[in-house]
Amino acid sequence: MDEELPGAIGTSASLALRLGQTVFSVASLLFMCVGVEFYAYTSFCFLVTIKGLTIPWSLTLAMVDAFSVFVKRPSRQIQIVSIIVIGDWVLSFLSLAAACSTASVADFMITEAGAFFCGRKLCSRYQLSAAMAFLSWCLSIASALFNLWLLPSLY
Repeated sequence: MDEELPGAIGTSASLALRLGQTVFSVASLLFMCVGVEFYAYTSFCFLVTIKGLTIPWSLTLAMVDAFSVFVKRPSRQIQIVSIIVIGDWVLSFLSLAAACSTASVADFMITEAGAFFCGRKLCSRYQLSAAMAFLSWCLSIASALFNLWLLPSLY
């Protein structure tokens, strides 16, 4: 491949995407976990689990990207890129599912149940956590699409 695809593994754009995924995932996890009893609701536990998987995945690939950027030699092995594409797609779909389920439960708690399930401040934290998870998903799907685009050029 003669020219570099921005956002593909081993580029500075990919490093920015991975760091953004990590920051938004950590923010989502913090809004959900710190001082909140999230474990009473399955969708909140699902979000915490998926973000707990997304953070190490994104950090590991950010380190690979940082190494590739500093060495100026991106990894273009078909097996490695295939594993990254599969991992990105799986985590991307799971992140979207977790963000949507968290948002729907938080919305239900605010609109239908009122203050019965949670106070206004607590429900706002659930909403912020869902918003951060959705922003993390946006960056994750962008990364997955860039790497999927790169994959056919390696054959």
